[in-house]
Amino acid sequence: MTAPSPAPKLPASLAANPRLSSWVRFTSVGRVAISPGKVEIGQGIVTALAQIAADELDVEISRIEMIRASTATSPNEGVTSGSLSIQQSGRALRHACAEVRERFLAAASERLGVDASLLGVEDGTIMGPGNVRTSYWELADDVSLNHDAAAGASAKTVARRTVAGRSMQRVDIPDKVFARPRFLHDHALPRLVHGRILRPDVSGAKLIALDEAAARAAPGLIAVVCDGGFAGVVADSEAAAEAALKALRKGATWSAGEPLPNENDLAGFLRGQPVESTVIDTRAAPASGKAARTLRRRYTRPYIAHASIAPSCAMAQWNSDHVHVWTHSQGVYLLRADLAIVLELPAENIVVEHMEGAGCYGHNAADDVALDAVLLAKAVGGRPVRVQWSRHDEMSHAPFGAAMAIEIEADLDPDNEIIGWRHAIWSNGHTARPGRATQPALLAASEIANPYPRMISTNPPTANGGGGDRNSVPLYDFPAWTITSHRLLTMPVRTSALRTLGAQGNVFAIETLLDEIAALRGEDPIAFRLRHLRDERACEVIRAAARRAGWKPAKQSGIGHGVGFARYKNTGAYCAVIAEIEGAEDIRVKRLTLAVDVGEAINPDGVINQIEGGAIQATSWVLKERVRFDRTRITSTSWTDYPILTFTEVPAVDVEIIQRPEIEPVGAGEAAHGPVTAAIANAVHDCLGVRVRDLPITRDRIIAAMELAS
Repeated sequence: MTAPSPAPKLPASLAANPRLSSWVRFTSVGRVAISPGKVEIGQGIVTALAQIAADELDVEISRIEMIRASTATSPNEGVTSGSLSIQQSGRALRHACAEVRERFLAAASERLGVDASLLGVEDGTIMGPGNVRTSYWELADDVSLNHDAAAGASAKTVARRTVAGRSMQRVDIPDKVFARPRFLHDHALPRLVHGRILRPDVSGAKLIALDEAAARAAPGLIAVVCDGGFAGVVADSEAAAEAALKALRKGATWSAGEPLPNENDLAGFLRGQPVESTVIDTRAAPASGKAARTLRRRYTRPYIAHASIAPSCAMAQWNSDHVHVWTHSQGVYLLRADLAIVLELPAENIVVEHMEGAGCYGHNAADDVALDAVLLAKAVGGRPVRVQWSRHDEMSHAPFGAAMAIEIEADLDPDNEIIGWRHAIWSNGHTARPGRATQPALLAASEIANPYPRMISTNPPTANGGGGDRNSVPLYDFPAWTITSHRLLTMPVRTSALRTLGAQGNVFAIETLLDEIAALRGEDPIAFRLRHLRDERACEVIRAAARRAGWKPAKQSGIGHGVGFARYKNTGAYCAVIAEIEGAEDIRVKRLTLAVDVGEAINPDGVINQIEGGAIQATSWVLKERVRFDRTRITSTSWTDYPILTFTEVPAVDVEIIQRPEIEPVGAGEAAHGPVTAAIANAVHDCLGVRVRDLPITRDRIIAAMELAS
């Protein structure tokens, strides 16, 4: 007897926010308002979600109006992170729109006297035999969407989709091209005033005294705000606020700071701290042979800044005991939760509304500056306050991506085949986002008169992709392994989520050691990988990238080629990369050829955009980016001290999508970073004959590796 099919379930985001009207509304002007809980941070998500909605509702995409996320009206979809927007919001929206369409067809059937199965929808007009017709908008008053979604709605089959799966121009780009005020930084509310925050140059220093007289004499000053160790100014213009802050700084007295690690021995620092150790995964070999040799290799990644092109910004306005916040936070509900703790207000008294800002793909200072604006706005009698951090603030006080030390031991048999694998990670936790704990994670919360302790960063559970351990479990079919993560319980350098979390470091380590072992065997590195992979989708992206790049080109002096591969989180997008580099005075990445499999690519052009952007960012990380500090302060506080890849240094990026419309889509935003990092490192070895295991791969690191090898 066949077992009954499991009952259908709602997608997770829709199950958490089942009211249909919170996702879809029909307006009186022939438009459709779509209100997801995920936010646009430059990844093109509003376009892909609009495509899904247009497809399921059978309307032109030009009718879709994407509503910015707000705690006042939007579904609570947590945080926009982890390349999960399509998986979570896209699936929820596809199901919700399918059910809305069914409800309207049922209402049209009743009004027109035609069986629903005989009705169709074309650009919102519902039509049937005999040219009978109505529309979503004519029926909008009769069809209530104030109902919870049901699990039985059927979305369109792949064959019937006409919008999803096609490349579309991004709906957010015209405003940006024509300089219409879409970004928070450009938005001005009536009666707007400007704030700036006083913070120390020395790491961990506390404000112990403040002489406000000079600041209060500054022209245009409206208020000096001081709450314990939190201090700032509000003025009638940005220039006045800057001048007042400069005067306030002269009268400030600070405590001694906290010592920072030795930047030139990060591995020693990370390995020497108290840690919480977790065995992530183990696999025992059925019959373990004796190792003929063991390769022991250490890899490091520095602290990395988000380096957003524009510093973080927020606006806040009080009305009695209610406050409205405009922010480019990636999690408006989570930010609201932390604000409620700090302000000792009910959450319903706080509205947090998203506006686009400078994208960062991680936890930069967007949430911190929101609390700064709220605290300053309390002092100005209901006027909105706009606070923008300086570049120095951003590069000193925003959270960084965590530094990592990774050690791998590979046991090899007499033929240099892998028979055992041990992978250990030492790293700060990779997330301290707001709204995840009983204490707030916001910077000013640790500075006010009744301060909260600074949160020690944690790691997401392995089942959710992990943090420092992300992508540390090999996708390759090794006979035995042990993967261990050591999370630091101290945090002299503030860390939180940065794009990919620990995946970049782990993929770099795994893939470069695999190349080294393949070389020991005299085996082509692509053939070596394919021989250890059982997942055909993984094999196909590697073959596709190799085919597209013409692997392996004839050897040329000064040119190197390398390969890298990963499946993001081991559950998301597959990505393989062939890097071509030139090794002259410095390493220059000439070309990156990538193949990617995200399942159904909703907007193929958008997927390519994300892979290109990730590849370029990873190139910048690999060649240039490193937070610099001495024992007292962060020193990389400008573009001079924290260089990023320039336009003239951007490689040619060629992307092939393996379209699989029958497979549920996953995100593309973080798939490229690890493989690109490994491919560049392997290409450096192909070019120069040395393995650089410490990022970034600079001239000094190459010379050090050459000296070590000689």
